[in-house]
Amino acid sequence: MTSPLSSTNASPSFALKDFMQLCQQRIQATLSTHLEALPPSAIGLRSAMQYASLQGGKRVRPLLVYAAAQALGEDLAKADFAASAVELVHCYSLVHDDLPAMDDDVLRRGIPTVHIAFNEATAILAGDALLSLAFRLLSDPQHLGVSDGTSLRMVNLLATASGYEGMVAGQSIDFDAMGHTLTLEQLENMHSLKTGALISASVQLGALCTERATAAQLAALQQYSRCIGLAFQVQDDILDVISDTATLGKTQGADQALNKPTYVSLLGLEGATRKARELCDAAVDALRDFDTHADALRQVALYIVERKS
Repeated sequence: MTSPLSSTNASPSFALKDFMQLCQQRIQATLSTHLEALPPSAIGLRSAMQYASLQGGKRVRPLLVYAAAQALGEDLAKADFAASAVELVHCYSLVHDDLPAMDDDVLRRGIPTVHIAFNEATAILAGDALLSLAFRLLSDPQHLGVSDGTSLRMVNLLATASGYEGMVAGQSIDFDAMGHTLTLEQLENMHSLKTGALISASVQLGALCTERATAAQLAALQQYSRCIGLAFQVQDDILDVISDTATLGKTQGADQALNKPTYVSLLGLEGATRKARELCDAAVDALRDFDTHADALRQVALYIVERKS
């Protein structure tokens, strides 16, 4: 199936490159500023937090925050705090996921994981501190530039997406599912929580920080984000099979080694690839009532299913 974007004369991946670079620069600068401003009461802990969050990566979640804000005609600067908050939550989750008690990974973004570079106790504390910092940033309506009510709504959204009703629940289901066979419906439920909830929150946070999104626009963005959240995980499952450790920046074949249920194990490689493309098409279709300000969101959908790492 051909994507609506891939049938155009434009080159979406190249057109997206500059926007991605701009967003990565913004998030890097904002995170660096906030982490450097932390008091020097626990230098080792602060170093671990910086190590966990300033080593690059795709920055897909903050990219989505910025792209959603732009889709509603907002300046990117208005989204800096929301983008930082969601990336801090993501980084915390990676630090904890990599621990020996969880996935026991030794590589992340091509370098040793935090518990390898420091130690397990520091990794746990660094994750805790990153999570706390995320909500400190998001609960500051003055710097967010939004009303108290909108700030509270954004805090509630991120807390729900990252906790028991979202990412943490998905991780728990994933952990319990090792060695077991899941139905496609069960797998999609797991990943809509583990991966999709935070991706969906990223898009919605970007829209909320503008304080101009209508109910219909929020509903369309939620449908878009649900589709790309699943597409992101499908592509991850595909890459775990077809890519290599050097390209991924993490251990290739880890899911297979842990006997985790994946889209590839259920649908086969061809079926999983088709599934990712269908989700991409559905995501782009959800944005049909948005104008060209939403082109970054449209291009991100294609990027997610064509990325190599």
